Amino acid sequence: MKTDIFMFDMPEGLIADRPAEPRDSARLMHILPDGHVEDGYITDLVHWLKPNDVLLFNDTKVIPARLYGMRGKAKIELTLFKQETLSDWVTLIKNARRLKAGDRIEFAPDFWATVLHKTESGSVVVRFNRSGSDLMAALHLFGVMPLPPYIKRKRGGLASDKADYQTIYACHEGAVAAPTAGLHFTEDLFHQLDEKGVERLFVTLHVGGGTFLPVKVDDTDNHKMHAEFGVLTQETAEKINAARRQGRRIVTVGTTSLRLLESATDDDGIVHPFEGETSIFITPGYRFKAVDALFTNFHLSGSTLFMLVCAFAGIDVMKQAYRYAIENRYRFFSYGDACLIEKPKS
Repeated sequence: MKTDIFMFDMPEGLIADRPAEPRDSARLMHILPDGHVEDGYITDLVHWLKPNDVLLFNDTKVIPARLYGMRGKAKIELTLFKQETLSDWVTLIKNARRLKAGDRIEFAPDFWATVLHKTESGSVVVRFNRSGSDLMAALHLFGVMPLPPYIKRKRGGLASDKADYQTIYACHEGAVAAPTAGLHFTEDLFHQLDEKGVERLFVTLHVGGGTFLPVKVDDTDNHKMHAEFGVLTQETAEKINAARRQGRRIVTVGTTSLRLLESATDDDGIVHPFEGETSIFITPGYRFKAVDALFTNFHLSGSTLFMLVCAFAGIDVMKQAYRYAIENRYRFFSYGDACLIEKPKS
């Protein structure tokens, strides 16, 4: 399928650089099974969800994955992309062309990384002088939150981003990008959903830096999806299967929880425990096996995430919904507004 099908024009002024305050005061578009839309706010989830619906969240925790250092007299900005070992990471480095194997990048007198090699895609594999929990401690001391490139910040970012770019239920460290749909939820909203009878379940998918990489091919068949590590436990699988047998809806919060759930579900619709990497790439024509509705933010033009929502609701429906969002000045991307997409009736 040609990738230019998924392109659209959006004014730069609609890109949100800060979250709504409070988080659940952001706007929410409800996309119905027939493609019609309703305008509302995140708090309207309480009315739009049904009693006994199951909300499936991604409880990964974003690490301070952006580091500023020096190679000699040259300033280096390094962003962790994907973990290889306890001390080795694939990274994205600005102006990396002069780097070579053996170069040392210093972030502090006792914290540095050594360049191992460059990859064909242009990323750089480095080895830190710390590993495991010691490396995580150093990242928390010297790193900053890895905001996406469309959110403009001065070097070091804002102190508020440490909380803003993290869900309130995050608990398993490992992501280098936030599962942004979950940023809208508050304790007060959870309380209201509990009273409604909506169940909460959690999976873990450590979102990688590849979520921001552009699709550079003309045809989706030629795009190589990045792999991310995820866990769906036996207990969660059993609860989802039981809910589906009871006719209850599974509503995934974000494309990350959807991708992990679909990776763990067989062709008969049975969800199995999962622990490992998934590189599932969902485009129109994909048959969804376990998801009834999707709560997600508004995504970048031509991105794999926009392709996924088009696969879920239909290309024409989503393009029309995005046109409506632009005309009505919804806020886009990580800190922006959201939509609740109902699966079309087959």
